[in-house]
Amino acid sequence: MNADDLLARLLYRDGLMLVLDKPAGIAVHAGPDSAKGKGDNLERHFDALRFGFPKAPSLAHRLDRDTSGCLILGRHPKALRRLGILFQEGKVAKTYWAIVLGHPTDNTGKVDAGLTKVSDARRGWRMVIDKENGQASVTLWRVRGRGELPGIGPVAFMELNPKTGRTHQIRVHMQHLGHPLLGDPIYLPAGAGARVGDMLHLHSRAVTVPIQATKPPVTITAPVPPHMRAALVACGWEGEPAPLPPAPMA
Repeated sequence: MNADDLLARLLYRDGLMLVLDKPAGIAVHAGPDSAKGKGDNLERHFDALRFGFPKAPSLAHRLDRDTSGCLILGRHPKALRRLGILFQEGKVAKTYWAIVLGHPTDNTGKVDAGLTKVSDARRGWRMVIDKENGQASVTLWRVRGRGELPGIGPVAFMELNPKTGRTHQIRVHMQHLGHPLLGDPIYLPAGAGARVGDMLHLHSRAVTVPIQATKPPVTITAPVPPHMRAALVACGWEGEPAPLPPAPMA
């Protein structure tokens, strides 16, 4: 990742926020590996996104390393506070696309199950369902298509709308539903989805942000990443629609 790569992934820009198309496989900010000089992260390249502002933008939220798609940045402290309030109040609408193992019986549903972080020496940390003491977590879901993948078996194309923003929320909720995500290194059963196990099939497809109170909400859509296209097509997806006019850049 370099500055040019990041600029090429800019989906939207105005005076308050930027939206990037985050690639799968790169962290959004520095972690233990970065501190040791290993691995890249998006945040270290944000200076290329100042566009004349005195300081680089900052993350308004997070996406997992292996999740692709819409990532929102605040361009200055006031904008970042505004975005923080919108996220906290649940006013940022988020749409994810995912490929899961199996065919859900129903076409729509809701997972309402609290999450807690646990860790052990063998498996490291992960999130688990904790209905009594976990942080409230709600995900709405619907099936957009069903299909088969050679060597994998039945899979489904899911559209997911998380109403809360917990760590690994969608991944754990889909596992809890009995349909874990393809390529999930933590929550996929051992041996399942081995042919696509190196890439998580989870994409932040779109966000809708009421960033300015006097203007309509802004909706930004991120194109499907290459590693998910074959599975989506197998579930009946017909590809991206005709390109829309470029988003306004302020």
